[in-house]
Amino acid sequence: MREPEGIARILAGAETVAICSHVNPDGDTIGSALAMRLILEYLGKKADCFCQDKVPENLRFLPGVNSIRHPENAAERYDLLLSVDASDTARLGSCWEILRDRCDHIAQIDHHGTNPLFAEVNSVDEDAAATCVMIREQMKYLRVPLTGDIAQCLYAGISTDTGNFTFSCTNAEVFQVMADIMEAGLPLSRLSEKLFRERSRAQLKLLGRAIESIRFTGKDQDIAVMNLTRKDFEDCGALSEHADTIVNYALETTGTLMALLARENDDGRIKCSLRAEPPYLVDGVANRLGGGGHSQASGISMEGTLKDCTDRVLEEMRRELEELKKNPAAGGAKREA
Repeated sequence: MREPEGIARILAGAETVAICSHVNPDGDTIGSALAMRLILEYLGKKADCFCQDKVPENLRFLPGVNSIRHPENAAERYDLLLSVDASDTARLGSCWEILRDRCDHIAQIDHHGTNPLFAEVNSVDEDAAATCVMIREQMKYLRVPLTGDIAQCLYAGISTDTGNFTFSCTNAEVFQVMADIMEAGLPLSRLSEKLFRERSRAQLKLLGRAIESIRFTGKDQDIAVMNLTRKDFEDCGALSEHADTIVNYALETTGTLMALLARENDDGRIKCSLRAEPPYLVDGVANRLGGGGHSQASGISMEGTLKDCTDRVLEEMRRELEELKKNPAAGGAKREA
């Protein structure tokens, strides 16, 4: 449930705010954090942005991105910890571990249906296409004007979380917010190129490795699987962030209903990215294996070998897919739960 009034009230009583993004940050969490920093500074507040992991290359054009710090560099105390786009406290990583006891109050703005409402004030709406959509609504309650810099931050979050306005979550509200953003002078063509068309050579090489690894499984061969090893990353000179959207290529294969990219991370864990074509769902699979996310886009971080983790996730995906094929209404029932 959205609580823009509640967020506005708790912000009114805070003079210092620690804005926290989730681990392995994407456009929505970074865009939300930077937009909220500008909003709070307009209101005369001191706002600092924190993230456990570094900002991906394709988001480093955003205004104020260099202000994002590791939580170890935070001030001693804050009035408020504001979490943006984090589905639970585990997704906040060291931001939660370090800052929760340094903040007097905790609030959050998020759009994940699996969110357990961990804050004092929770503005959470899984029907929102992106947290940045909710940030735009929040601005109206706070009576903050939409500047060009805020518009860029909101665009980054909305466009990336909607797959450049192609995912099923894209709704009328998205385009209403985009109309506001365009009126604020957004350089759409230039920013769209940075977000969706520019790729480093390392990223392109890594994509090639992933496509070479693709295989199809499931009763009707409608689950696509790709794997990336640490050697693949090293050979290509690629970073973990370069793999973030590769799973979408698997899902776009004709006849594919679910897709999985499992890759070896620097920390020794296996990161699994899951995708599904509507009406099929993968958030239940992710939840059962300790992950989370959205109905058609979820993730898991796992212990084990690449093969073992891939096999475990695939077993759950096959079971989920066959269950939903037999009872398509179950997808809607799970979404309502």
